[in-house]
Order: sequence, then structure tokens, then C-alpha cells
Amino acid sequence: MDGNTWDGVERLRDWLDAEATPTAAGDVKLLRVLKIGEEFGEVAEAVHGAMGANPRKGASHTWDDVHKELCDVIVTSMVALASCTPDARKLLDERLEHVVNRVSA
Repeated sequence: MDGNTWDGVERLRDWLDAEATPTAAGDVKLLRVLKIGEEFGEVAEAVHGAMGANPRKGASHTWDDVHKELCDVIVTSMVALASCTPDARKLLDERLEHVVNRVSA
């Protein structure tokens, strides 16, 4: 990932820190991690809609909607990680390398 990606993540985190309702530091971390679950739910809804799996709603979404929602999950996860540790960039790079190496072995 290039620096622009993480610069954007840090801008989002800083904006949330400035604009969100004040809470205790531990609560901020918890709420940002829980937000990932909310975003995942939106992906699940979009997949159901793209597949027309809900007879009541029919084809309510497209695969482009699914792609956007997946991006939201990734961004939200990155903001949560950056909220939990100052080493987010390094940790994600190391973890990605570990996961890739595990399947490449």
C-alpha cells in the first residue's frame, strides 16, 4: 500500500477524533472496531440484493454496490487499526506478508 492510502486513513481518523461525540479513549477503540461489523452487514445486504436472494426485495443491489461496500469494510478496518495502534502501517504490512508467506510455503 502506498503512503497516500495511509495518509487518507489518518485524515479520516483525525476527522473522527475531532467530530465524534467525546468518549473515553477505550470506548473510541471499541466503537471503531464495532463499526466493522456494521459495514460487514452492509456487504451482506448488498450481496443478497445483487443475487436477488430476498424475494421481498428482489434485485435491490448490483455487484458494483458489493464492491463499494467491501471497500468500506477495508477502510473502516484500517481506521480502526490506526485508532488502536500508532504502528498500524507496519502491523498491516507485516501481517499481510505473514499471510502471503503462509499460503506460499
